[in-house]
Amino acid sequence: MATAALASTFFATSPKLPRSNSSHKLPLARSLPQLNRATLIAPIVVSALRDNFVRSDSGNGLKKLVESLFVLSTSVALSATLFFADIDSASAFVVTTPRKLQSDELATVRLFQENTPSVVYITNLAARQDAFTLDVLEVPQGSGSGLVWDTQGRIVTNYHVIRGASDLKVTLSDQSTYDAKVVGFDRDKDVAVLSIEAPKGKLRPIPIGVSADLLVGQKVYAIGNPFGLDHTLTTGVISGLRREISSAATGRPIQDVIQTDAAINPGNSGGPLIDSAGNLIGINTAIYSPSGASSGVGFSIPVDTVSSIVDQLVKFGKVTGPILGIKFAPDQSVEQLGVSGVLVLDAPPNGPAGKAGLQSTKRDAYGRLILGDIITSVNGKKVANGSDLYRILDQCKVGDTVEVEVLRGDKLEKIPVILEPKPDQS
Repeated sequence: MATAALASTFFATSPKLPRSNSSHKLPLARSLPQLNRATLIAPIVVSALRDNFVRSDSGNGLKKLVESLFVLSTSVALSATLFFADIDSASAFVVTTPRKLQSDELATVRLFQENTPSVVYITNLAARQDAFTLDVLEVPQGSGSGLVWDTQGRIVTNYHVIRGASDLKVTLSDQSTYDAKVVGFDRDKDVAVLSIEAPKGKLRPIPIGVSADLLVGQKVYAIGNPFGLDHTLTTGVISGLRREISSAATGRPIQDVIQTDAAINPGNSGGPLIDSAGNLIGINTAIYSPSGASSGVGFSIPVDTVSSIVDQLVKFGKVTGPILGIKFAPDQSVEQLGVSGVLVLDAPPNGPAGKAGLQSTKRDAYGRLILGDIITSVNGKKVANGSDLYRILDQCKVGDTVEVEVLRGDKLEKIPVILEPKPDQS
């Protein structure tokens, strides 16, 4: 009978906390979320039962006996309840609160989740012959990142990521791997386009933005595979605009490059640099670091440059950029001569410069060096070094006629040259 009354009191009525002078009451789960519930319930039930059954102060022995019985009965009831109740042990004793993120954190998380499916992992495989068995094996010689350009399976990355590869593998965000074929590449701008045969449902093209209106200080996000760790997000800001770096393949300058302090490490090459709206604004290509790791100075090729190159590679398989058709001496050699300009070492007769009559550097019958023409300006724009010449040619088109001013001996001459397209690259 006492046990039934105890169970009825425990399950039918809400236990009350000991009386307090404070009138403010909080729910048990909210006010004491981290404490063990069993530790709290026992004294509450004991107090409630004692108030119900012990009303007088007479008979200390009887009072102690009743209290002992109450404690024993309460312990048995609690043990039975916890033993037979079908609840998770952790949730029975621990009350957890949902994780709360700030609005900027939620935006970053959402941006990463939406753009991760557009980023791929590229493995560069090279053919190597075993020294003992003479078998030809494919071994990984590098890796990098890339991005899904369209639903036709075209993948855009850096040229130096795929350089020297005998085979290429592209891994999507769902870890499915496909063989990749090279559509085309531009060594000078360090851009390459690959193609994979994957279901359209697995290909999510990245939204293409605009890089012409970027501002220093705006937030940017880099997604890539640094050191082989797939789909890594780093954040930063645009540190500078209109930077100039040299192509890793040809040394030709790449203009209007974006500088960022978002961490870019080996393996990030070819991955996207996106703005806070989730739009592509650049392709991560290089870092400035004495150690080879991120030092807070990373560079990305602007998306406007990438878009024009990709369009040409998709349509023609190559970039139809103009060339002058010369080989020139290193800038340091010209500086040692005490002149400013580009010294022509070789102007093949079948090239644009050779056809126009530019003279190469050569030796006479006695072995003495006869300097060739020194280009001092093109279309009235001063040329002090090779970078200046490349910068001017980047603004021209195939078939344009440019006026090249050269220093020949001690005289200045102006020679018209018709620019021709680059030869086929293999």
